[in-house]
Amino acid sequence: MPALKPAADRMAELLANVTDAQLTAPTPCSEYTAGDLIDHISGLSLAFTAAAAKDRSLTGQGPSGDASRLPADWRTLLPEQLTALAKAWEDPAAWEGMTQAGGIELPGAVAGLVALDELVVHGWDLAKATGQPFTCDEESLAACLEFVGPAAENPGPDSPFGKPVEVAADAPALDRLVALTGRTPTWHP
Repeated sequence: MPALKPAADRMAELLANVTDAQLTAPTPCSEYTAGDLIDHISGLSLAFTAAAAKDRSLTGQGPSGDASRLPADWRTLLPEQLTALAKAWEDPAAWEGMTQAGGIELPGAVAGLVALDELVVHGWDLAKATGQPFTCDEESLAACLEFVGPAAENPGPDSPFGKPVEVAADAPALDRLVALTGRTPTWHP
C-alpha cells in the first residue's frame, strides 16, 4: 500500500503555480491543454476518492478533460480534493475487494495504483507544460514502475498508455516511467 500523500501534495504544489495564461499551454499528454489536464486531475481526484470508499456514485463515467468545466475556485478546491484522495487511500479497506473507477470494475489494490500513477505521471505532464521542476518520492516511482511496466509491455486496445518510448535501461526512474506511458522524457512545449 503505497502512500498517495507525497504525490497528491506535489500535485497541489504544481497547481498553485499555474497561471491563467498557462491554461492553454500544450502538455505531453497530447489530447490535453494544461487547463484540460487540470480538469482531468479534478475529475480523477473525485472518482478515485469515491473508488477508495467503494462509493459508485462518482465512478461510472470515463475521464474528464475539458478546461471550460473548471470552476472559478479550482485553485482552492483541487488541493482539498487531493488531500481527501490521499486520506481515502490511507484506509487499508480501500485496497481490498472490488471497486469501480471510470466505469471500469477493478480490484481496490489496482485502483489505488492507478490513482497513484495518475498523480505522478500527470504531475510530470503539468510540470513540463508549465515550466516547473518535477520531483517524486522513490516509493511512488517504484510502485508506478512496477504497475505500469507489465501493462506497457503488452498494451491492449483499451490501454490507457501510449506506445512506450525507448530510453536507456539505466535512465532515471522518472524518465523510464514516463517513457513507459508513451511520453518523451525530454518533452518541452
